[in-house]
Amino acid sequence: MPRRIPSGLIAAATATVAIALAAPASASASTPGASLPQGRVFMVNPVQSSGDQTLADAKDSATAVPASAYATAALRNLDASGGLSGKWAYVRSDTGASAKVADAASYNRRDDQFEQVMAYFWVNEAQEYLQGLGFGSELPGANDRAQPVRINQYGADNSFFTDKKDEIRFGKGGVDDAEDAEVIVHEYGHAVHEAQVPGFGTSPEAGAIGEAFGDYLAVEVGANADARYGWPRKTDLACVADWDSVPYSGTPHCLRRIDGSKVYADLEGEVHADGEIWSRALFDIRGALGARTADRIIVNAQFGFAPDTSFTDAALKTVATAERMYGKSAADSVRAAFKARQIPGV
Repeated sequence: MPRRIPSGLIAAATATVAIALAAPASASASTPGASLPQGRVFMVNPVQSSGDQTLADAKDSATAVPASAYATAALRNLDASGGLSGKWAYVRSDTGASAKVADAASYNRRDDQFEQVMAYFWVNEAQEYLQGLGFGSELPGANDRAQPVRINQYGADNSFFTDKKDEIRFGKGGVDDAEDAEVIVHEYGHAVHEAQVPGFGTSPEAGAIGEAFGDYLAVEVGANADARYGWPRKTDLACVADWDSVPYSGTPHCLRRIDGSKVYADLEGEVHADGEIWSRALFDIRGALGARTADRIIVNAQFGFAPDTSFTDAALKTVATAERMYGKSAADSVRAAFKARQIPGV
C-alpha cells in the first residue's frame, strides 16, 4: 500500500491561507445567534467580500484590509472553559497567547488570536452545514466530533490535515493560512473524508478526490454562510481561496477553480491539479440538482468509497447513491456530470 502523507492545500505554487483586516461590523439583534458570544471574522475572505483584487498582506498589517471585510458573528457550541473549545472544534495549540472568548470580538489580523477565532468559527460552521444537510441525524454523522486545530504551528506557507492525530495544522507566511475561510474549510474536508473512510487517499486518484472535495466543500460552506448572514460576495463562486492566493497568483486571485475544463485524459499525477477534474463534476452536479440535494448525495456517497478508490469507482458509487436517495432522474444528472469529465466506465 502506498505510504499515506498528510493531505494539504499546496497547489502548483506554494499554497497557504490568510485573511484581511479591519474593524468589525457590529452585530445586531437580527444576526443569527446575536445573544451568544461574538467573534470577529472575515466574511469568508476580504478579496471575496470586497471584490478588491489589489489587497495585499503587508506583513499582517491591521490597516491592509478595510473594516468592511470583517463581521462579528456568534461563536456557537462553546464549552464553559472561556477559550475556543466546543462541541465541534477546539484550538489545541497556537502561537502567542490563547484567544479568550471574552475578547474574541476585538481581535484583528495583526493579532495571532484572530486566526484562532477564524479557525474555531469556520470549523464549527462547516460541521453545522453538514448537520443541516441531515448528517448526524437522518444520515450518518460526517466528522461529527470536536475537531482539533493548531494555529501557526507549521512554519511554512502551507496547511494540512494529518491522520496521525486527526488534527488540522495551519501554517504561516504570506497571508497566514487561517485568515482565509476557504483554506480552513478545505482542510476540514480532509478531516471529513478521514472520518468517513479511515485511511482515505492511498492512491493518486483517491488523493485527487480528497483535494477536490476540500475545494468544493470550501466553496459550499462559504456560499451558505454568505446567504445565512447576508454577507456580500463580489468574486466568482467557483474561485477558491481568493485571499490566501494573493501573494502567488495573478488577478483575479484564485488558488484553484472548481469550474475548469479538465477531463480524465488530462490526469498528470499531481493530486491538486487532478482534483480539478473531480471538483468540476461536483460543481456540475450542484448546478443540475441544487446545492442541498447535490451535497447530500456527494457526502453520503463518500461513506462507500475505498481508501484507494479510483475516479471510476467513486463516480459509480455517487451515481448509485443518487438513485437510491432521489431516483433515476437525479442519478442521470450525476452520471452526466461525470461523463462530461470523460471518466471511463461511467
